[in-house]
Amino acid sequence: MTGRARARGRPPRQAPVLPAVGDAPVQQGVPGHLHGRQQPQQQFQQPQQQLQQPPVPPAQSGEPGGPGRLRGYENVLQERRPEGQKGLQVSSGLQDLTLRDRGGRRRDFHDLGVNTRQAMVHVQESKTGFSGKMIKLTTNHFRLTSRPQWALYQYHVCYSPEMEARRLRSALLFQHEETIGKTHAFDGSILFLPKKLESKVTELFSRTRSGEDVKITVTLTNELPPTSPTCLQFYNIIFRRLLKMLNLQQIGRNYYNPSDPVSIPNHRLMVWLGFTSSILQYEESIMLCADVSHKVLREETVLDAMHSLHSQVGEERFRDACAKELIGLIVLTKYNNRTYRIDDIDWDNNPKGTFRKSDGTEMSFVDYYKKQYNIEISDWMQPVLISQMKRGRGNIQGSVALIPELCSLTGLTDKMRSDFSMMKDLAIHTRLPPEQRQRELGRLLTYIQKDDNVQKELRNWGLSFEYKSVSFTGRVVQGEKIFQSGTMFDYNPQFADWTKETRGVPLIRAVPMDSWLLIYTRRNYDVANTLLHSLLKVTPSMGIRMNKPDMIEVDDRTETYLRVLQQRVTPDTNIVVCILSSSRKDKYDAIKKYLCTECPIPSQCVLARTLSKPQTIMTVATKIALQMNCKMGGELWSVEIPLKQVMIVGIDCYHDTVSGKQSIAGFVASLNQPVTRWFSRCVVQSPGQELVDGIKACLQTALRNWSKWNKCLPSRIFVYRDGVGDGQLNTLVNYEVPQFLDCLKSIGTDYSPRLTVIVVKKRVGARFFAEIGGGFRNPPPGTVVDTVVTRPEWYDFFIVSQTVKNGCVAPTHYNVVYDTSQLKPDHVQRLTYKLCHMYYNWSGIIRVPAPCQYAHKLAFLVGQSIHREPNLMLSDRLYYL
Repeated sequence: MTGRARARGRPPRQAPVLPAVGDAPVQQGVPGHLHGRQQPQQQFQQPQQQLQQPPVPPAQSGEPGGPGRLRGYENVLQERRPEGQKGLQVSSGLQDLTLRDRGGRRRDFHDLGVNTRQAMVHVQESKTGFSGKMIKLTTNHFRLTSRPQWALYQYHVCYSPEMEARRLRSALLFQHEETIGKTHAFDGSILFLPKKLESKVTELFSRTRSGEDVKITVTLTNELPPTSPTCLQFYNIIFRRLLKMLNLQQIGRNYYNPSDPVSIPNHRLMVWLGFTSSILQYEESIMLCADVSHKVLREETVLDAMHSLHSQVGEERFRDACAKELIGLIVLTKYNNRTYRIDDIDWDNNPKGTFRKSDGTEMSFVDYYKKQYNIEISDWMQPVLISQMKRGRGNIQGSVALIPELCSLTGLTDKMRSDFSMMKDLAIHTRLPPEQRQRELGRLLTYIQKDDNVQKELRNWGLSFEYKSVSFTGRVVQGEKIFQSGTMFDYNPQFADWTKETRGVPLIRAVPMDSWLLIYTRRNYDVANTLLHSLLKVTPSMGIRMNKPDMIEVDDRTETYLRVLQQRVTPDTNIVVCILSSSRKDKYDAIKKYLCTECPIPSQCVLARTLSKPQTIMTVATKIALQMNCKMGGELWSVEIPLKQVMIVGIDCYHDTVSGKQSIAGFVASLNQPVTRWFSRCVVQSPGQELVDGIKACLQTALRNWSKWNKCLPSRIFVYRDGVGDGQLNTLVNYEVPQFLDCLKSIGTDYSPRLTVIVVKKRVGARFFAEIGGGFRNPPPGTVVDTVVTRPEWYDFFIVSQTVKNGCVAPTHYNVVYDTSQLKPDHVQRLTYKLCHMYYNWSGIIRVPAPCQYAHKLAFLVGQSIHREPNLMLSDRLYYL
């Protein structure tokens, strides 16, 4: 096999590969395929750059900045914004600039300027709830006590001739500190100054080390008042500069301390402690939100992994195995502390291959790394890894060539995650309890407070912080009653779990198993019988009538499983249970794909090792029985839902990186008043297709199904929208919500239900600690926060719904972006918390409302295993649990 190894299903890339940044401007690469290892490199012209010059796509002609702009602490403003931000006013300082002026599209990770609360009259005065007991909380926010009360001046800087490298651009500009002053913030193309230069356009002249004369034009583009949203972004730039001054290294959006790693030698892992930070306008004041972060590194390189794969699979399958295992992984290059995604493997290139510099000369990778980093590459015959650097609208791309032996693997594999011992040892260092988490944050603030250079920088900009975290009062709402087959249960709120309380109690709706298949391999015969006997013991108390299955022994091959399914599954089959010898994904995928698309029958796959421990077999069998009952259309328990004629919708997205980079949206909607039955459908989005178009069709179908079940249409609809990325809120408000409204209008002119759309966000930086007995503990489940650390322009709140055994509990953020329900905030909060009790795969409270988790499970199954829309005959069952 020659050429490039790709993951199966990956379409060949059509766009030409562009070079990364060099010491000087580089020319665009020529698309084409290299055939000889010794041939000078044409397609991948330039490896990575110095620490200050990470690779980014080359600028278009005349565009300022270009490659070399630091996507780092000085470049928050360079982050891209999503398309479609037309309906809302977004940071006045940036919106007036053209794409060319801005040096590329910015992405506002904090959705500044998206004001959704102003359109909701019923929460104009107050958005706080009232029910529950008060609890004293401390958070990881720190007030900004002073900030500049003078205007900030924003300048655009361009160079003639064009200078690509950001470090060089900075050095040339800073030769003129007598003109611009020593207090400045520069990200490669935008300059912030606390003073106004004499002229709107200032021309400066510098000279490079090579003697080349450069004209620098500094143009005033904006005068920003202290209240401008752009100033908030600027404060973030300054704070990240402080972290860099403390010798922390930026990786992604966060900063880490590589000089003090924690080694876990038993598992060849290393952990870097780091911090996340953001400065935003909250209810009462501007605050810094800081949190602890960890970067897990493996003490093995990509080349080590390749050698290991070669010894496992041999020469014939080696390249396929490398493509399957390595493509998609994130690696870290320690010589510049940057992370990259492996998108391809170029087997026709090696470290002796060359790239063309801007002056026309060629240099080998071996010589480059020796000259640039004093690194000797030992294996000259290893292939080259390719990382695609994508930006903007999809047509501006570049590639970075990486050397496997210089790339450290990051993160954990599925095999590692299933290693209990490893995860336990890792959790000691990464899952910090509340007291320790606060201590680490306190250390960071102490460093900032005591470092003279950091304090001088803060004084220069007129900034200062409180070094004590903010305290305030939250509420703990009352726990819910669990109803199961006419019986009501309380549960211990400390554990947020009712497994013991409901054991042996009949289910709300138990589906009989009159005709079902149990498929196993010969070596798993005993395991299959153990499972069967255990199921026969646990199902009677649940009210499930279970006949003996058709037991079918098969060879341990995928095609054998499929042949048996094709021959033995009938329309009368209730469910198919397959006992698998290993967690091989291809076998699982094939079974699920056939039974979810071609032959729509619920299925349950069980790993044999899950059933191998006699001491846990009854617990496992109980959970399997409950799961199978749900998959067949059963109902387990319920909570009281006081609202009548309400339909609850959950939406989540999964991005399929294997099958042509599709996106899958899982859509789940309740079908009955107790919210115990669900309609489920997914949208498989092709590249270029708008996701919401498919979601509209799902909503229309869900309303028709609701009407069949209830003989009427719902009068209220709540949409819980998960999977909304940072910076995408504007697009959702201005495009998705109107599409939902259009969909409702299409049902009938006289149909106008009350609609509430709530964005659910799990990845938040906020942490809350209950002040109990003079120390910090995790707040109990049901803790609601809707003051102080919420955003004034949003109708938002936090709920801590789950409990954790180790580490700090993470709250979930809810942002009501559209609401005609006229319900009080307390009622919306209570409904949201109730829905966290209704996920049937866990007899306890989960972190998000059940419809969001169902939508996630559906989208994940389709994205990981099926890659096409499941058969609609399964749509009224939770077949994806």
